[in-house]
Amino acid sequence: MTTIEANLQIVRARILDACQQAGRRPEEVRLLAVSKTVAPELIALAHRAGQQAFAENYIQEGVEKISALSALGLEWHCIGPVQSNKSRLVAEHFDWVQTVDRFKIAQRLEQQRPTHLPPLQVCLQVNVDGGPNKSGVRPEQLPELAAQVSQLKHLRLRGLMCIPEPAPDFEAARSVFAKARDLFDQLNAGGLQLDTLSMGMTADLEAAIHAGSTMVRVGTAIFGARA
Repeated sequence: MTTIEANLQIVRARILDACQQAGRRPEEVRLLAVSKTVAPELIALAHRAGQQAFAENYIQEGVEKISALSALGLEWHCIGPVQSNKSRLVAEHFDWVQTVDRFKIAQRLEQQRPTHLPPLQVCLQVNVDGGPNKSGVRPEQLPELAAQVSQLKHLRLRGLMCIPEPAPDFEAARSVFAKARDLFDQLNAGGLQLDTLSMGMTADLEAAIHAGSTMVRVGTAIFGARA
């Protein structure tokens, strides 16, 4: 068994245990492997161990890996900032983008998504705890942005993503993630049909799952510490 395969088993066991503790079904939570700076051959090892969805922070690096590993049929998520000059690369190569926080970027993705591809799956990044150095739409601006993005025909709005500041303990982390869950529920109550709440990473995935996360983004616990 490779180290990556063993690590994936440990992470999956953590997800299972967190779901059991929270009274949730394990199939409600997807594991997204964050593969930034990870060599393609290691991503291939993770795929052989059963991992299908991968996430990249750096768009150009991600595009190179998508090309190199195209034969594997992987699912690719962009979880890094999308600047206007990189939006075409995201629209043309990725399956998901989780970091939309401005309608301008959503419009560019809409215009640049090739018509022969399925709609680009989108999460709106929300600055749920008001961190001054964090990307994301402010909670009070979220309903308007969600309504706008939901009308774009080459994008499919799936849900929300957040990266809150590190919390001192489990309950503090769970409380912050619960704010994102409340926003998610409010949007659905308002008529949207969202199914994805992307929150929780290596250090806090248990708290995120307790708060309702449906997708955890894990890198270090699978591939090890980055240089």
